[in-house]
Amino acid sequence: MSRTVFCQRLQKEADGLDFQLYPGELGKKIFDNICKEAWAEWQSKQTMLINENKLNMMEPNARKFLEEQMQAYLFEGKEPDIEGYVAPKA
Repeated sequence: MSRTVFCQRLQKEADGLDFQLYPGELGKKIFDNICKEAWAEWQSKQTMLINENKLNMMEPNARKFLEEQMQAYLFEGKEPDIEGYVAPKA
């Protein structure tokens, strides 16, 4: 049986993540408040950010940048600025 959460990103009840995918307090917040659908959307955006900005995930500054973008996307409703990307119309 899957667990449900009220997703802060999508503002609806939906299937929650199966386990904590990110470490620390932020990971707990994501686990408790973000659904699978919103997390999958973020993963797609994250991949675009890494590729477009040529981020080296071994560098602390790159990880910090990505974490800031993730928090803004998941909890503040901000779309990341990805050059050439146009979000689909709802």
